[in-house]
Amino acid sequence: MEIKAINIGEKIRQARLQKGFSQENMADMLGVSTTAYGDIERNKTELTIARATEIANLLKSNLLEWLGVELQPVDFALEKLQLENEKLKADVEKWQLAAHYWREKFEQQRLLGDLLRLGTQQSEPQEERQKIGF
Repeated sequence: MEIKAINIGEKIRQARLQKGFSQENMADMLGVSTTAYGDIERNKTELTIARATEIANLLKSNLLEWLGVELQPVDFALEKLQLENEKLKADVEKWQLAAHYWREKFEQQRLLGDLLRLGTQQSEPQEERQKIGF
């Protein structure tokens, strides 16, 4: 992935020209000298987020676009969450079926064990009875 340097000063200059403002107009609105404002457009001044936001607001521009940030539409994010939710529902159903299978298997084993014990318990008293002579 290639990372490109952002020339925010140039983006500000282009937005200013589109709005028909001069550097002097911008400097006055920002409360800075014309030279200081010119330094912003020439990237000689490191902008704070607050100052960049102020300039973007004055120019009715989107600072995030200047910075090259693309936001995903809410619909796309919602669609992605719905797909993840459906996948999780399918996983839950799969685990419920597996749990049901193992619960039945365990119950069958328990019943088989009970029957074996019951069979053993019933056969022992009969043997004792035969010994006693009943």
